[in-house]
Amino acid sequence: MKKSGWLIGSVLALSLLMGACGNDKDAANSAASPSPSAAASVAASAAPSASPSASPSASPAAQGPKTIKYLDKEYALANNQNIVVASLEAMEDAAVLGVKPVGAVTDGVKIPDYMAKAMEGAVEVGNRQQPNAEAILKLKADVILGTSKFQAAVVEQLNKVAPMIPVSHISSNWDANLLMLGDIVGKQDQAKQIVDKYKQDAAAAKDKIAANVKDKKVLFVRIRTGIIYLYPADVFFNPSLYTDLGIAVPEEIKVVKAQEAVALEKFAELNPDFLFVQFAESENKDQPKSLEDLQNNPIWKTINAVKNGKVFVNAVDPSAQGGTSWSKIAFLPVAVDKLGQ
Repeated sequence: MKKSGWLIGSVLALSLLMGACGNDKDAANSAASPSPSAAASVAASAAPSASPSASPSASPAAQGPKTIKYLDKEYALANNQNIVVASLEAMEDAAVLGVKPVGAVTDGVKIPDYMAKAMEGAVEVGNRQQPNAEAILKLKADVILGTSKFQAAVVEQLNKVAPMIPVSHISSNWDANLLMLGDIVGKQDQAKQIVDKYKQDAAAAKDKIAANVKDKKVLFVRIRTGIIYLYPADVFFNPSLYTDLGIAVPEEIKVVKAQEAVALEKFAELNPDFLFVQFAESENKDQPKSLEDLQNNPIWKTINAVKNGKVFVNAVDPSAQGGTSWSKIAFLPVAVDKLGQ
């Protein structure tokens, strides 16, 4: 199937797609959702001394000037005491390590509910697409943990306030992201233990579900502005499925290069055997019943996963970024449970 067949052809769908991309530059990496306490218990069982919703520790002790090496680049920090998490990726890692930032971005309205407990005490510093540089300046930030999705103008503005580290939104860099934060706050050993334990747990999980997912097609999609979106194999939660759990990458996913909209008719042709769907009300404000409408559509009902009861809506919090330590730790036991059915 050619890639062009995936794109929605109508002008209306195109405009919605552009709107979705404008709302969140997820070009490579949001119904009911689990409570923060439930997610915390999941992560706590997978990560030593780490709980996504646990009370964060005190701010790191000042360490003075240091150079951080991260993804082949170096960042000179004068201090490490006042940390601002200017992206949800950084926020999720801070939650896992129990780091207490002085400032945190919002999802456009507030700090996401699933991160609220871990971010207690943090001052809101604008939305995640464009953090408020003035608000960050008032906090006397020593380092800003941003995202590689920032526009160039945002990067330039934030770097005038404090060193801004663009935390990668590519899921395969999740361990480098966590280790980098551990280096900043002096929790290198804890970060490494979390990474190592996750990899051990993932290897065990892979063996556990291998027979059940053999020759099966497993997909993870997100519904935004009422449209179904696919992601590349190395983006969002896909690496958890295709790398960590060893599930075969569908041919149709191999050609996806960025967040990509797909019409229902074309999606039905993929005919997945297992399907994870993320649906956040905040991303579907103009189409609040789009998931319900989809579930009632006769075309949707022809999909194997739907017919066999293998569709899992918001298996983890719909705002979770997918390619972070928090997301991966929270998703792993859920994936094992659902894919083992």
